[in-house]
Amino acid sequence: MIKVRRSIDRGLARLDWLHSQHSFSFAEYYDEKYMGFGSLRVINEDQIKPGTGFGMHGHQDMEILSYVLKGELEHKDDMGNGSIIKPGEIQRMTAGTGIRHSERNPSGTRPNHFFQIWIKPNKYGISPSYEQNKILEISREGRLHLIGSPDGRGDSVTIHQDVELYCSTLSPGDTVVHHVATGRSVWIQLASGKIEVNKIQISDGDGAAVAREPLVEIKTIGESELLLFDLIQ
Repeated sequence: MIKVRRSIDRGLARLDWLHSQHSFSFAEYYDEKYMGFGSLRVINEDQIKPGTGFGMHGHQDMEILSYVLKGELEHKDDMGNGSIIKPGEIQRMTAGTGIRHSERNPSGTRPNHFFQIWIKPNKYGISPSYEQNKILEISREGRLHLIGSPDGRGDSVTIHQDVELYCSTLSPGDTVVHHVATGRSVWIQLASGKIEVNKIQISDGDGAAVAREPLVEIKTIGESELLLFDLIQ
């Protein structure tokens, strides 16, 4: 079974410095049918204007991941971490017992574009921590490449939850297949392009919830970039 979450139906926050689209209920946007997908609680597609951003603010008991599509995202937190996240990089921040951080667009001229993802952890009250990994372009071209996992294997950051996160950049005619274990489901978030998921077409910004399917076959119709979450739903 596949249920498509069309981009146009997502929640929208439009400020003078931020354009944010919410796949699930978030802040002032509420839809009882879209409160999350298993432990996946938030997928926000954000664009921040140059030289602006989220000021220092706090989180607790959440796994927060950022995946940059265009431009740069500057991170600072009260643990002393400071970094610039670039396209193709994955950042994981475990809020745990409590953390404060800021996120800005450090460029004076170029907007940025990124996904911010919240995942509920498998245990509350753990120590806050931070991790950032670079994903080589060749690793994700024409294939699904693991960038987040419970054990942090390969290029993946460590997620404190039974979730595997994959990224992929696909060229016209590419096909990738992901096998789904019994009892698990998949959420696909398309950043750009147009693809078919088990013969159902989705486009820029669309999401697809895949449940009770033994495999997911993704065929690309044009240049595309996507994230795939494999989790218990």
